[in-house]
Amino acid sequence: MSQLPHSLTEADIFARIVDPNDGTLPHDISRLILDLRFEAEAGARMNELAEKNNRGLLSETERQEMDKYLRVDNFLNLLHAKARQSLQHSSS
Repeated sequence: MSQLPHSLTEADIFARIVDPNDGTLPHDISRLILDLRFEAEAGARMNELAEKNNRGLLSETERQEMDKYLRVDNFLNLLHAKARQSLQHSSS
């Protein structure tokens, strides 16, 4: 059994499941996945947290909240990558 990297993240584990380089999703599913986005309120909150982080003003609770948004964003990016790869694969 191979040894896991010490800094393994949830995104690393999810990437192994999703395999964003495997373009095998059906076209309609790929389009649905690409439509998944954060709503405006969540986007505004993420921007607010990022600005406070850049100024060094985040509380511990806000840091944890920002980390949660970042993890979900990483998962969404993996799904989007797989969907884009699938669409590219289906158009070839």
